[in-house]
Amino acid sequence: MDQHRDQFMLDEDDYELLQESNISVNRSKLESKKFKRLKKARGDAEEGPSWFTDEEEFDRSGKGGRTAEEKLKRSLFGDDDGQPLEDIAEEDEQLEEEDDADIGEEDEMADFIVDEEEVDEHGTPVRRKKPKKNRQHPGISSSALQEAHEIFGDVEDLLRLRKIDVRDMFGETSERSLEDQFDPSVLSEKYMTKKDDQIREIDIPERMQISKESTGHPPTDEFSVKMETEWIYDQLVSGMVPLFNRSGTTNEEVDDELKRHIARFLELIHIQNLDVPFIAMYRKEEILSLLKDPTDHESSIENDMNQKPTLKWHKVLWAIQDLDQKWLLLLKRKNALQSYYTKQFEEERRRVYDETCLRLNEQLFQSITKSLEAADSEREVDDVRSKFNLHSPPGEVVLDEGQFKRPKRKSHYSICSKAGLWEVASKFGYSSEQFGLQISLEKMRMDELEDAKETPEEMASNFTCAMFEIPQAVLKGARHMAAVEISCEPCVRRHVRSIFMDNAVVSTSPIPEGNTAIDSFHQFYGVKWLKDKPLNRFEDAQWLLIQKAEEELLQVTIKLPEVVLDKLISVSYDYYLSDGVSKSAQLWNEQRKLILNDAFSNFLLPLMEKEARSLLTSRAKSWLLLDYGRLLWEKVSVAPYQRKENDVSSDEETAPRVMACCWGPGKPATTFVMLDSSGEVLDVLHAGSLSIHGQSVNEQQRKRNDQQRVQNFMMDHQPHIVVLGAKNLSCTQLKEDIYEIIFKMVEDNPCDVGHEMDNLNIVFGDESLPHLYENSRISVDQLPSQEGIIRRAVGLGRHLQNPLAMAATLCGPGKEILSWKLNPLENFLTPDEKYGMVEQVMVDVTNQVGLDINLAASHEWLFAPLQFISGLGPRKAASLQRSLVRAGAIFTRKDLQQSHGLGKKVFINAVGFLRVRRSGLTSSSSQFIDLLDDTRIHPESYSLLGRREYILAQDLAKDIYREDRNDDANDDDDVLEMAIEHVREKPHLLRAVDVHEHAEQKNHLNKKETFNDIRLELMRELMEGFQDRRRPFVEPSQDEEFDMITGETEEKLLSERRIVQVEKVQGQKAICVLESGIAGILSKEDYMDEWWDMNNLYEKLRKGDFLTCRIKSIQKNSYQVFLTCRESEMRSNRYRSHRMTEPYYHEEHCTLQTVQEKARKEKELAKKHFLPRVIIYPRFQNITSDAAIEFLSDKDPGECVICPSSGGPSFLTLTLKVYDGVYANKDIVEGGKEHKDILSLVRIGKTLKIGEDTFEDLDEVMDRYVDPLVAHLKSMLNYRKFRRGTKTEVDELLRIEKAENPMRIVYCFGIFHEHPGTFILTYIRSSNPHHEYIDLYPKGFKFRK
Repeated sequence: MDQHRDQFMLDEDDYELLQESNISVNRSKLESKKFKRLKKARGDAEEGPSWFTDEEEFDRSGKGGRTAEEKLKRSLFGDDDGQPLEDIAEEDEQLEEEDDADIGEEDEMADFIVDEEEVDEHGTPVRRKKPKKNRQHPGISSSALQEAHEIFGDVEDLLRLRKIDVRDMFGETSERSLEDQFDPSVLSEKYMTKKDDQIREIDIPERMQISKESTGHPPTDEFSVKMETEWIYDQLVSGMVPLFNRSGTTNEEVDDELKRHIARFLELIHIQNLDVPFIAMYRKEEILSLLKDPTDHESSIENDMNQKPTLKWHKVLWAIQDLDQKWLLLLKRKNALQSYYTKQFEEERRRVYDETCLRLNEQLFQSITKSLEAADSEREVDDVRSKFNLHSPPGEVVLDEGQFKRPKRKSHYSICSKAGLWEVASKFGYSSEQFGLQISLEKMRMDELEDAKETPEEMASNFTCAMFEIPQAVLKGARHMAAVEISCEPCVRRHVRSIFMDNAVVSTSPIPEGNTAIDSFHQFYGVKWLKDKPLNRFEDAQWLLIQKAEEELLQVTIKLPEVVLDKLISVSYDYYLSDGVSKSAQLWNEQRKLILNDAFSNFLLPLMEKEARSLLTSRAKSWLLLDYGRLLWEKVSVAPYQRKENDVSSDEETAPRVMACCWGPGKPATTFVMLDSSGEVLDVLHAGSLSIHGQSVNEQQRKRNDQQRVQNFMMDHQPHIVVLGAKNLSCTQLKEDIYEIIFKMVEDNPCDVGHEMDNLNIVFGDESLPHLYENSRISVDQLPSQEGIIRRAVGLGRHLQNPLAMAATLCGPGKEILSWKLNPLENFLTPDEKYGMVEQVMVDVTNQVGLDINLAASHEWLFAPLQFISGLGPRKAASLQRSLVRAGAIFTRKDLQQSHGLGKKVFINAVGFLRVRRSGLTSSSSQFIDLLDDTRIHPESYSLLGRREYILAQDLAKDIYREDRNDDANDDDDVLEMAIEHVREKPHLLRAVDVHEHAEQKNHLNKKETFNDIRLELMRELMEGFQDRRRPFVEPSQDEEFDMITGETEEKLLSERRIVQVEKVQGQKAICVLESGIAGILSKEDYMDEWWDMNNLYEKLRKGDFLTCRIKSIQKNSYQVFLTCRESEMRSNRYRSHRMTEPYYHEEHCTLQTVQEKARKEKELAKKHFLPRVIIYPRFQNITSDAAIEFLSDKDPGECVICPSSGGPSFLTLTLKVYDGVYANKDIVEGGKEHKDILSLVRIGKTLKIGEDTFEDLDEVMDRYVDPLVAHLKSMLNYRKFRRGTKTEVDELLRIEKAENPMRIVYCFGIFHEHPGTFILTYIRSSNPHHEYIDLYPKGFKFRK
C-alpha cells in the first residue's frame, strides 16, 4: 500500500481544492522540486518589504546582499533567476527536473500538446532530453550584445573594460575569462581572443605572424635560400605569374641580378622581419630589379627632381611574397610526407621477413624518396602520393592524430595484386619506373628487353584462381596493374604533363539549347565556337566564362592534337616494346601495346585534362584578381579634392569644406550634409520639395521655401565644393536646381558671399561606396542616431576629402569593401581571394601616402588606414589607436615605441609611414615638433644611425636659411624649425645648392656620397613633407557622369538587346524609356524592315507597349539613345563583331536538325500549350507531362500526380508510375465551365470524367479510381509469377524455364512497355512463346475484351 501511495499523485488543481477545504496532504517531492522557484518567489513576496538597507540585507542562507558592483551587473545584464551563486551548482544537479518545469504561464500549458512517444529498438519508451540551458555563466549573449551595439554603439571598449573587470573580480589565476562572458564570434570580430592578444604582444609584423601560422618558420640556411630562390625565379620567368611572363632571349647577367635580389628580399622578410612597404621604401637599392613593373615598359626608378613621384604598385614584391608562402607550404607538406613514409617503411621492415619483399620495399622507398625530393610543385607531390598509395602494404594501420590517412577503399589494382597477378605484371618487361626514366630521357635505354619463350596465355595459365578463372582474365588483370603503375609513376606523369600542357587545345561548341540561347548579344557569344585554342593562349578570364557556360549551354573538349598524341604513343612504344621478331615476342608486344593504350586513354589523358582545367582556372583567376586589384588601385590612388591655390589664404586650412547632397524620392527626402575640413558633420538639411516640377501654387511655394532654406544653409557654412550623388537621371535636374540657387545667392548677396562662392563648383560623385558605407555597421558606430541617407551623404563627402580613408573604413571586420562591384566577373573570385588583393593594394597605397596620426587622433574615421601601415594589422592598429586617442597627441616619433607599446621591429617597420606634425590637438601647442618627423625620411637615417644624416640635413637647411635671410641667429632649435619651413616654402633654393662645394666647406668630403644620396630625399621631403604621390582629383568626364548616373556603359548598351516601354507615340517616332531611365527614340524607319508599308507608328504602337530593341547610337549629353527593332538589325551585332578579335573563333553551321533539337522543340511546343491552373490539392502540380514523369522517376510504382493537360483548360492529366520507366497517362475531362470567364477556365471543373466514370472532385477520383487501380497494380507486381524486363527478355526467361521443365506449360506476367497500363501474359506450350494482353482497371483486370 505504501508503494502505491507513493506513486499516487494529484493534479495541481486538486491540491488547491483540498487546501481550500483545510485538508492537509503530503505532496510528493517531485512536485515540490517542480515548483521550487515559484514557491520561492511567492514566499519572497509574502514576506513583504525588507527592514534592512541594501548593504545590510541578508538572505535565508546567511549570505550577504548584493554589492554595488553586483547590483550594477544585475541592472546591466539582468539576473532572471534572482538566485545566489551557490544555487547554480544545485541547478546543475537537478537540470533535468528544472528543464521539465520552468515556471510561468507557458509552462502550465507545456503538457497540453503531447508528442508522439519514441521507442527504442526493443520497444522501450525513450525520453528525449531537452537542450541544455546554459546557466553556467550568466554573461552576455550575442543577441544582447547586438541590441547593446545598436543602442550604445561600438562594444569594443566595453569588451576591454569587461576584461579588466573580470580579471580584478576573479583574480589572474581564475579560469573565468572573457571567453566565458561573450559569444566567441563577438570576441573574434573585435580581436579580443587570447590568440589576438598574443599577436599584439609579439614584436613581429602582424601580417607576417598570420602567414607563419600556416607556413611555419622558414629555413634560413644558405642551401634552402638558394633552392627557394631558384624555384621562385623559375615560377616568375615561366609565366606562372601572369604579370612577369618573359619571352624571347634572356640576359644571363640580368637573370643573376634578379636571383640575387630575390635572395636578398627573402633574407629581409625572413631574417630581419621587414614588411614589403618598408623594403620597397627604405631598402630599394638592394632589390632594384624587383621594383620595376613588368607590365609598364616605360616605368623607371630614377629619381628625377623635376618630375613628381607617383604611387608604385609593387606587384613583383607581392608576387614573390605569395610564391614564398607557396614554397614554404610545399616544403612543409613534403617534410610531413617524408616523415610519414619513413615511419611506414620502418614498420614494414619490422613486419616482413621475406628477403625479396624487403628488397623490393627498399627499392620502392628509395624511389619515392627521390621523387619526393625532386618534386617542385603540388601536382608532383600528388604524383608521389599516388605512387605510395598504390604500392603501400594493404591493411589498416593505427595512425596518430594529425597524420595522413591512406585510402581504405579496395581498388581493382589491390584485388589483382592480392590474387598474385603482380608476378604476371612483372613479366611484361620494363617496370613503370624504368619506363618513366627512359621516356623522360633521365636515363639512357636499358639493355635489350628479352621476351619470355612461352606465350602470354601459357604463362598466365599458371596463375588462374577462383577470381581469375581463365588465362585471358589473368592477363587482363595483370595489364590493368601494369597500366595503373605506369599512370602513377611520377616520371611518366611529369613527361606526359609537359607535352600535354604545351600542346593541348580547347574546343567549344553549343549543345542544342545553347545554340538557340547564345545569340550575338549573349555574354557567352565570344566562346560559343572555339576551335583548337592552345592552353597557353588563354591570357585573360575567358576560361571562366567557358567553365560557366559548360554547366548548361556548351560542351568543352580539351585534348592533344592527333599528330602529337600519335607521336607520344609511338615514342612510348619505342621505349616499352621489345625489338624481337618471333611470334612469342609479337604476342608479348601486343600485350604491351594494350597496356600503354590503357594507361594513356583511361588514366593519364583524363588526369591531364583534369589538371589542364585546374591550370586554366588558376591562370584565369590570377589574371582576374590582378584586374580586380587594378580597378581598386584606380579608385583608391586618387588624391583628395584640393582647392585652387588662389582660393587659399594664409590663415585658412587647405582641406576643403564639403557640402554633400544625396537625392531622395521623398521618403527619404533630398538631403544636404555640411562637412568641415576634417570630415566632421556640421549641419544637416532635408529639402524634399527642391526637385518638385508640379505647377500648382502649393507645390511651387514649397519649392521656393526649400530653395531659400538651401541658400541660407550655404550662406551659413560657405562650402568650398558641392558633391552630388549620381544616383539616377533625377540628379541631373537637381544639379541644375542647385546651380540656380548659387547664382541667385551670388546675385542677391554679393557682399555676404565669399570670393570662393562666386565660382562654387558642383561635381557628381559615385554613390556605390557611400551606399556600402550607409549600410555598414561602422557607419552606425561613427554616426549614431543618424538616418541612412545622412550616413550616405557623409560617406559621399568624405570620399571626396579622403578616398583612401573611406575605402579603408569598409575594410573592418565586416569587410563591406568586398561588396564594391569593380569587375563584372568578380563573382568567380572567393571573398578571401578578393580581400587578399584588397589588402595588398591598400597596404601599398597607405604606406606611400602616410598617415597623420595627430589629425586621426582627433577624427576617428581617419584612423581607418592605420591597419594597413607596414608592420601593423587590425589587432596592433586597434591597440595603437586606443593608446593614441587616450594620449590625445604625440610630439615625436620616438614616443610610438616608448609610450605607445610598439615593439622595436614593428616600430622600425611602421614609423617611417606615420606623420607627426602640427595637426589636431597639437596645432595650437607650443611644444617643439621635429619637422623631419613629418617626412618620409626614416628615423634610422637621423637618429638610429648616430644622427649622421640628420646632422647633414640640419646643416644644409640652416645654411640655406641663413644665406637667404642674412640671419646669424644661434638658437639651433628655432633656426632649424624655421629653416626647414623656409626651404619648404622656397624649394628652388635647395636645387641651387652645390653639394660638392658645401661638403668641402663643412669638411664632409669623406661623406660626400652619403650627403649626395640623401640630397634627393631631402629635396623632396623638405619641400613638401609627405608630398602626395596620388593622382590629382579630376572632375568626372561626360562619359563617366553618364556611366554613374545611368549605371550603364557604352559597350554594355551597344552589345545587348533591351526591353523598353513605349512612353509616347508621335506618328513618325515613338518615345520609349529604358529600365535605367534613359529616353529612347524609335523612328518609323527603324521599327521594321518593310517600314514603307506603314503610314505611321500609331498603327503599330500604343502607350505602355513593351518592345525588344537594340541601341544604334547614344547621345550622352542629353541622356538619349536611338533604337531599332528591324529584324535585320536585331540578328546582327556589329558592335560586338567589331570588337571581338578572337582568332580561334570558328562558327559551324548545321543544316540538319539533330534528334536533340527536335526533342527540344517538342518540349518548347508543349510549354507553349501549357496553361497553369488555380487548383489546390496535394496531388496536383502545375507542371508539364515531361516534368511529371521526371518528378515520378525516383518514386515507387503506384505513385501518381495530377497536372494540367496540353489539350486545353478543360482537361487534366493523371500520370501514374506503373513501373520503372513506364508511365501511364489518363485524361480527366472537366465539365461545368464557363468558357467566357477566364477564372472559371483556370479553376477545376464542377464535374470530372475519366472514360465513362464521373466524379465530383479530385478526392473522389483518388478514392474510387486511383486507389483501387494502384491496389491491383501492386498485387500484379508482387505476384510470384511476375517477371521483370522487356517482352524479349521475358520470353528468353520462359525458354530457359521450359528447357528445365519440358513437361510443364510455363507462364508468367510482365509489363507491356509499348502500352503503359497493360500487362502481358506469356506462356509456352511446346517451344514458341504465346502472348495475351491484360488491361488494368479500378475494378480489376480485363482479359480478352
